[in-house]
Amino acid sequence: MSASVLFVCLGNICRSPMAEAALRAEAERARISIEVDSAGTGDWHVGRPPDPRAQAVALRNGFDISGYSGRQVTVQDFHRFDFIFALDSENLANLRRLQPATGKAELRLLMDLVPGREGTDVTDPYFGDAAGFDVTWDDVTRAARAIVQRLTA
Repeated sequence: MSASVLFVCLGNICRSPMAEAALRAEAERARISIEVDSAGTGDWHVGRPPDPRAQAVALRNGFDISGYSGRQVTVQDFHRFDFIFALDSENLANLRRLQPATGKAELRLLMDLVPGREGTDVTDPYFGDAAGFDVTWDDVTRAARAIVQRLTA
């Protein structure tokens, strides 16, 4: 079993790097091979590490994401990845505008995979306090479990 997954948020310094770490963890627990990456639709944080609050939450949950580096999503990502998950509806709309007709990636809203959360966004914790990052970690972890369950079904 091998799959490739890209998580996309706005700046690639909060939600999508946490989702990347959560899926890496769930895939490791399930002992499945998976390629995971994250990106942003915006270019403000290209080359920068995740937000320190995102790093702290990930580290508390056993994952060091300090070496992650922000990047912007590209058209080539639609050819490289099997699944591209937008972390909110605004970024999903941006991705749909970028999506080429020939891309192989299945494009979805991430929380559509979590029963009872269909159609909802992963909360953007950037402008809030540190507690918001814990809520986001919980969301992306639940979604990561759903992805692994889908891939192993």
